[in-house]
Amino acid sequence: MRPRRSELATPASSGHMCEKAAKSGADLVFLDLEDACAPAAKEAARATAVAALTGLDWGRTARAVRVNGLDTRWCHDDVIEIVTGARDALDVLIVPKARTARDVWWVDVLLTQLEEKLALSKRIGLEVLIEEAEGLANAAEIARASSRLEAVIFGAGDLSASLRARVDGNFDPLGDYPGDFWHHARVQVLTAARAAGVDAIDAPYPAYRDPDGYRRAAGHAALLGFDGKWAIHPSQVPIANDVFSPTPEEVAEAREAMEVYRGASDSGTGAIGRDGRLVDAAHMRHAANTLRKAELAGPGPMR
Repeated sequence: MRPRRSELATPASSGHMCEKAAKSGADLVFLDLEDACAPAAKEAARATAVAALTGLDWGRTARAVRVNGLDTRWCHDDVIEIVTGARDALDVLIVPKARTARDVWWVDVLLTQLEEKLALSKRIGLEVLIEEAEGLANAAEIARASSRLEAVIFGAGDLSASLRARVDGNFDPLGDYPGDFWHHARVQVLTAARAAGVDAIDAPYPAYRDPDGYRRAAGHAALLGFDGKWAIHPSQVPIANDVFSPTPEEVAEAREAMEVYRGASDSGTGAIGRDGRLVDAAHMRHAANTLRKAELAGPGPMR
């Protein structure tokens, strides 16, 4: 169980940017060996990532690495060199472009072998990106593919290319479109995550100089039920942390509703009227969700 309000992407090839990421306040930072590293820099970036994972003070931030795709020549050595070098300083591996449950199984088996060989003291978690048409079609199976899996991430960029969608650099439609362009795909990813009991992370928002747009997109994802959002710049981190944290008013309301309902339930009443509204067991599930999010967010400031 970890907070995932913000997941900050950082090029694994840049020690300076890794240092900034460690101070960003993100719930999770992933050092990116895939899209953020040019082919000529990928192999050298592994050592930079290991040095950052083991040498920097990350505080409460979870440490992750996104490896290259399973269909590339780098993936196998990415996993081996990162895990062997970082050992217990690595919390999560992120698998891009998962197409089938077997993709996740392959990484799981390799991690199991490495953990036993290296006698690691903790188990490394997994996150997977749903960003291919085949992966979206198999999202439910992918989300259940491994007990290591902690979260699925909606990847709008590669998915739009896989679907041959006509979008701009922010993955928004190039023309008028009736409704939310990505609603169906988002709900597929979210449903797969919830059915598997894992977290769901929303797509990146490349326009990092548009904080209002990022906040709006994060707000829409939070309303749907996503646990957090990808950040591509440290400036997006506090916005995500804010949007995906319950407000003090929401926490107080949830606690009061649960207290009133429990009191009524103890006297044999299964549903009560409160402030002109019916409150029953379904409302208690919503209240429990709010309190869980608040607990995961920790003592930091909320809206």
